[in-house]
Amino acid sequence: MKSFLHSFLGALTAIVLLVLIGGGYAACVSGKQPKIEADSYLVIELYAGLPEYDPPGGVMSQLGGGDTETLQRILSNLQKAGVDERVKGVVLKLSASASIGGASRDEIRDAIKRLSESGKKVYAWVDSFDQADYYLLAACDEIYFPVTGYASFVGFSAGSMHVKRALDKIGIKPDIHKIKDYKSAAELVAREHSSEAARENKEWILEDFWSRFTEMLAADRGLTEDQINAIMEHALFTADEALEAGLIDGIKYWDEVEQMLKAEDEDELLTVSQSSYAEIDPGKLGLEGKKTIAVIHAQGTIAGRTSGVNPLLGVTMGHETVVAEFDRARRDEDVAAIVFRVDSGGGDALGSDLMGHAVEITNQVKPVVVSMVDVAASGGYHIAYRASKIVADPMTITGSIGSISGKFNMSGMYEKLGVTFDSVTIGPNALFNSDLQDYTPEQRARFEEDHWRGFTHWLHDVAEHRGMPFEEAEKLAHGRVWTGTQAVANGLIDEVGDLNRAVEIAKELAEIPADEQVTLAHYPEKKGLLESVLGGDVSAAARWALYRAVREDISETWTLLEQNPELLTTETLP
Repeated sequence: MKSFLHSFLGALTAIVLLVLIGGGYAACVSGKQPKIEADSYLVIELYAGLPEYDPPGGVMSQLGGGDTETLQRILSNLQKAGVDERVKGVVLKLSASASIGGASRDEIRDAIKRLSESGKKVYAWVDSFDQADYYLLAACDEIYFPVTGYASFVGFSAGSMHVKRALDKIGIKPDIHKIKDYKSAAELVAREHSSEAARENKEWILEDFWSRFTEMLAADRGLTEDQINAIMEHALFTADEALEAGLIDGIKYWDEVEQMLKAEDEDELLTVSQSSYAEIDPGKLGLEGKKTIAVIHAQGTIAGRTSGVNPLLGVTMGHETVVAEFDRARRDEDVAAIVFRVDSGGGDALGSDLMGHAVEITNQVKPVVVSMVDVAASGGYHIAYRASKIVADPMTITGSIGSISGKFNMSGMYEKLGVTFDSVTIGPNALFNSDLQDYTPEQRARFEEDHWRGFTHWLHDVAEHRGMPFEEAEKLAHGRVWTGTQAVANGLIDEVGDLNRAVEIAKELAEIPADEQVTLAHYPEKKGLLESVLGGDVSAAARWALYRAVREDISETWTLLEQNPELLTTETLP
């Protein structure tokens, strides 16, 4: 029976591999550029989360969880559409279910503006939106909304969750140390409410966001701050009310938008999808040059040795993966400079330092320019500051130069569960890291001393590389976070800008003429189906699919219930 089972599983595996390999081979040998009809519209759909770059798993992740839209693909396609004579314009389809970071919205806005400057229009069709979505929508030339759509336009808030009471109830005691007052992530487990320092930090971030939000809506839609406040007082809008308030340009269903945009001699609107248009070679549109700039993408929580996907945390960044990409780019004679795209809220300090060291030794050979996306804070800043230059979006969250360390005393929970332990030790401090007890006073003192030593070394290094006195760097640290605009003013970064600006700076540092086209080589390279199967990316794809299902399905359900509370009433039940 065992022999039969092994044979059966072996045959089944072989069949699956043949199907996948056959599909991969067919995709490889076709090698054809998709046919784009004249006067076509590029359609960009934003209905879910938007990672900066492809998650680990290559096309296997698409098989496991649907086609994954990325910020990088949107930016690349918008750039191509700007010079492609076959593309008449762009239609952005968006819903309130989309989860897009502030800097990502800014970068898409900038790309839309450049496209408009080329003489091509960008239309938006949105079935639901909130004020954050509207920040992106306002950049479009025209916005259309169905009569049954729903819109929420209210003020901004920044909250935090605290689980200390829950931990107390189940018998878990945090025994942690944070550096220092503004390192608010520790308050999740250490406090029942936000500290004054944490509230202060949120306030100055919100004030900067508000300033940019009102500035952009004034420029895009002609709305004054008083008008924006009045709109927020109304809060919820029908389609007619949104039109009257000047938030949209027309009330149309999607088929009516198609009829409006289609050519007179065509039966239907000619469109091209994001995935199809991504196959168009930028070089065939004159967007590549002889010299190469490598773009190394680093996204997710810094954890582990190799990059991957955690079902709860999502994409994770492994130091060995990123260091290997820097090694490859540094040794490649065709690479003139490197743009390091960072989108991470941090994580493991050791891994962060190892990646930061790779940045430093590479920067001694060829220029490295950091391009920060939605967040490059804590470990995300740690891996960035040793570059030649740092560029961030005005809405990027950066800084958070601080540290949290410690352990959890789980003995109370074990006692409630009836779980007991016993141990035999030899040598001093054998139970130093045990989760069955707090640190002793002597252990706590040694632990905090070591924690401060590591942090102080980091802060001295930041001060040295950013060219400021240690005392000045300390005023910006201890967990404080900043927007990109604020970080320029205080010296943590060099200037605000998007990926395009980072490439411009990289060209300048590499002594490449400003008007010379360069080829962007993105690392890690995207894998085809065959490479993904043979490279063992199937498990990464499965984890990505699970993460998408947990995050997006639950998020979409929650949004639906928030917008339709009657679904929770008994009257709706059969």
